Amino acid sequence: MTNDMSEIANLKAGLIADIEAADTLEALEALRVGAMGKSGVITGLLKTLGPMSPEERMEKGPPIQDLRESVTAALAEKKGALEQAALDAKLASEKVDMTLPADHGAQGSVHPVSQVMDELAEIFADLGFSVATGPEIEDDWHNFTALNIPETHPARAMHDTFYFPDEEGQKKMLLRTHTSPVQIRTMMTQEPPIRIIAPGRVYRSDSDATHTPMFHQIEGLVIDKGITLGHLKWTLETFLKAFFEREDIILRLRPSYFPFTEPSVEVDVGYTLTNGQRVIGGDGDAPGGGWLEVLGSGMVNRRVIEACGLDPDEWQGFAFGTGVDRLAMLKYGMNDLRAFFDGDLRWLKHYGFSALDVPTLSGGVGA
Repeated sequence: MTNDMSEIANLKAGLIADIEAADTLEALEALRVGAMGKSGVITGLLKTLGPMSPEERMEKGPPIQDLRESVTAALAEKKGALEQAALDAKLASEKVDMTLPADHGAQGSVHPVSQVMDELAEIFADLGFSVATGPEIEDDWHNFTALNIPETHPARAMHDTFYFPDEEGQKKMLLRTHTSPVQIRTMMTQEPPIRIIAPGRVYRSDSDATHTPMFHQIEGLVIDKGITLGHLKWTLETFLKAFFEREDIILRLRPSYFPFTEPSVEVDVGYTLTNGQRVIGGDGDAPGGGWLEVLGSGMVNRRVIEACGLDPDEWQGFAFGTGVDRLAMLKYGMNDLRAFFDGDLRWLKHYGFSALDVPTLSGGVGA
């Protein structure tokens, strides 16, 4: 392997000329391997420096180092030029047709419970009700005492209610078991007449196919002068007809007992069996029919009105409550309440509603 200066100069000129003439990245890579590779010509020259004496290395080393640096710079410059040329050619030849419809990406869906909550709010808005909210962590007075629920009532027991640990000097706190405390808070802060619904999450220590430790409830309250049980029946009948979108809804009111209403009534709705499935509507006493409990309701107890600082001789009212999840099960043919909270994407894809095309009740009550 020669290392004469003139030959090194000629080698340098020849390699740079070949690099400049390369027209593809593949050809340039072959030149790099031939010059700088393990067996390349420049690599061979660098190896000759090892056996030389220090004096010879000082004389012959600089031209070889200059050769390596010049060829390395030429290779890098040419590679950049070829890559830019390839990119320019690709941009010139490839085009995106912006008139083609875009692919639909992954889309979310509206949970059936959220959809039903929206439907309920829309119906009651048409009936003149506003939405009221309150804390989910509630104190014992608002959740039980103000609602005329005695200390001995089973609902106060630990096996039914999620209590927080007692703290000295603090009120007894719990996860609310119903949205009724919202009614109490509203009556204590808002002058009658009052027409509200109170939707939200509630908590009870229960779990099976029709009960979950956390579920959704909506309650309604009307406080005004001259309110009667007839007003309650008409309101519930109008609401259920709009929600199930049927005019043949028949209600059956059964006497019951709730501490916070007097008189109290359970509300059943008639249904018929179609292909083994309950279909809401029709006379429950007719052949093939039956009755299904959907609501609890009644006239607000005088003691509850008094506890909120109102005069029960002047103000009367009614209240009702129902489980949002159960209404969703009835309307959309679901058979297990626990599926609402499993987070199974397959279930949501089957029962969920498109965010851009959800069932609505935009026609309003009586449409």
